[in-house]
Amino acid sequence: MLPLIVLVLSFGVFLLVGRLGITRLRDWLTSLRWALAVMFLFTAFAHFGPQRADLVRMVPDAFPAPGLLVTLTGFAEIAGAIGLLVPRIAPIAATALAVLLVAVFPANVYAAAEGVEISGRAVMGAVPRGIVQVIFLAAVLIAGFAPRWRHRVHATR
Repeated sequence: MLPLIVLVLSFGVFLLVGRLGITRLRDWLTSLRWALAVMFLFTAFAHFGPQRADLVRMVPDAFPAPGLLVTLTGFAEIAGAIGLLVPRIAPIAATALAVLLVAVFPANVYAAAEGVEISGRAVMGAVPRGIVQVIFLAAVLIAGFAPRWRHRVHATR
């Protein structure tokens, strides 16, 4: 739930500072990309900090080298966050992050089923986590592909 809160709050802050003219974040799409970057950096740092052991326990037993998988997904989140901030490669970064979100979902379901805790708190149940995952997936795809969709709509008129 905390990553969703980070996403929503940072999106609001970026929209506000853009509207006030404090930064160049003048449109919702740029604000969304920055908010997603903040969220993915927030979640990535958990892969390397005190929560790392909890994240390793989230990896289903069927997957080999859970520690390596946690490290790789952490680096993938960092790379994706940076990629979203570069408009030319944002669609590639969005695609990679979408694949990552789908790939890690089984770990979230496993963690919910096994009662894994992160920082002493039970993880979100599978259904609420699925809803949050769909929100993240939609936000990533919008951030990566909205300019292309908008361009195609205007090009067909």
